[in-house]
Amino acid sequence: MKAFLIDMSTCVGCHDCQIGCKDEHCGQAWMPYAEAQPETGQFWIELKQFERGAVPHVRVAYQPTMCNHCEEAPCLKAAKDGAVSRRDDGLVIIDPIKSKGQRKIMDACPYKVIYWNDELDIPQKCTGCAHLLDGDHPINVPRCVDNCHLNVITFGEEADLDLAGTEVLHPEFGTKPRVFYRGLPKKFIAATVFDPDTKEVVIGAKVTAQGEAGTFATTTDGWGDFWLRDLPDADWTVTIEADGKKKTIKVSTKEEDKGLGDVALV
Repeated sequence: MKAFLIDMSTCVGCHDCQIGCKDEHCGQAWMPYAEAQPETGQFWIELKQFERGAVPHVRVAYQPTMCNHCEEAPCLKAAKDGAVSRRDDGLVIIDPIKSKGQRKIMDACPYKVIYWNDELDIPQKCTGCAHLLDGDHPINVPRCVDNCHLNVITFGEEADLDLAGTEVLHPEFGTKPRVFYRGLPKKFIAATVFDPDTKEVVIGAKVTAQGEAGTFATTTDGWGDFWLRDLPDADWTVTIEADGKKKTIKVSTKEEDKGLGDVALV
């Protein structure tokens, strides 16, 4: 069974995957796999950008997002008359003829990666470039994979991919996605610690976050900054200690990353 592996730790947000998909599918249909993708309004693979934290403690994450070709695909269950099928290689395909007028196919996708073509009255999404996989085409991988110059996206037999430590999007949906991610960002807490008496940053301060989710520790660097990374979504008590001084802050990462700005150690 085929699967995608996306390594977000190497993605720089260049949009090569998205551009390649547009180039392959806009203005040309690949029947019986798909009608042409509209130039606007649809991204069969979309590079999403997330700004996290607060100035000056900000991180940006780039996440290529596409159809997950789920083993338990809700779109397949919502389709009538065989309008959605799963190939022997695991790719989930929407038949551009049989699916006409079946808006429930789009509505069924919890990931919101199926789009509606108003002009053709059909749902559309990533096909895994099945037309490139079949036959003797010189490009025998999806176009997004071929177009990525940093090898962020890998495609192949699931058994051949190194999936150790990877995750899927929204496992709570129970759809058994076949798109796996390495390096999905976890929450962080960051700040710059300074001494208001000396008006200098504090280097080497011990920083600890404690909560029901565990204990995480680090120290401030040469700029007085600390980054507590890869935190679970939880409530924390952050303690900063140096030179006999101690400060405690209550912080929550349940909703978002926390860039705390300048913190005075008093």
